Amino acid sequence: MRKPIIAGNWKMNKTRDEALQFIYSVVDKLPAKDKLDSIICAPAIILRDLVKRQGDNLRIGAQNMHQNDSGAFTGEISASMLQTTGVEYVIIGHSERRQYYNETDFTVNQKVLKALEKNLKPIVCVGESLQEREENLTNNVLERQVTLALENVSKEDIDNVVIAYEPIWAIGTGKVASSVMANEACEYIRNLIKKLYSDSEAEKIRILYGGSVSTKTIEELMAQPNIDGGLVGGASLDADSFIKLCNEAVENI
Repeated sequence: MRKPIIAGNWKMNKTRDEALQFIYSVVDKLPAKDKLDSIICAPAIILRDLVKRQGDNLRIGAQNMHQNDSGAFTGEISASMLQTTGVEYVIIGHSERRQYYNETDFTVNQKVLKALEKNLKPIVCVGESLQEREENLTNNVLERQVTLALENVSKEDIDNVVIAYEPIWAIGTGKVASSVMANEACEYIRNLIKKLYSDSEAEKIRILYGGSVSTKTIEELMAQPNIDGGLVGGASLDADSFIKLCNEAVENI
């Protein structure tokens, strides 16, 4: 059985004081780490503060990183810099990064390879736009994004990769893909991993659903056989909501 994941993506939210208050509120109320990977992906400026207070059952991740080790990249953060904070995870290829900051399939791949080289676990985001969904291109988009994101990722390293299916039309809109739609997409991704690697790797890899995930939808999503958790936006900003999401994920696998 694949261990589920609830990963909160705070995006550009929370000051240091607000973040610490959140951590103190949840740290002793989350499921045990052997039952669930509970993750908060926070703004870079507060990562070290949160890592120092994450406790046994919470892990901290970053929201982005640069693919180069160093250089004249104003405002960027390298994988080595993230290593020094103690984070374990990093989100790569979120649709907002692709849309607003010119992230491409090529740079996603470069970042994935660099993250793995530096012993960080990438949460790789893939997903189609509303127009692509309406034109029945969802599988085409997923095949391209997954295949290119994992180019040159070894069979040994794929075990440290998490994939998040996030239909762009459902992110921050309040719209949620039905659990059946979400499971179909995640199943397609799993079958891609089978073709790229092996049956056993396809069974092991954890695939999350993201897109307006909430305490009202998590139970139905977690009941699906190919959904191993959620990449959660707004619902992860509230401590009580995050605790409930984590507990629901454990109860409904």
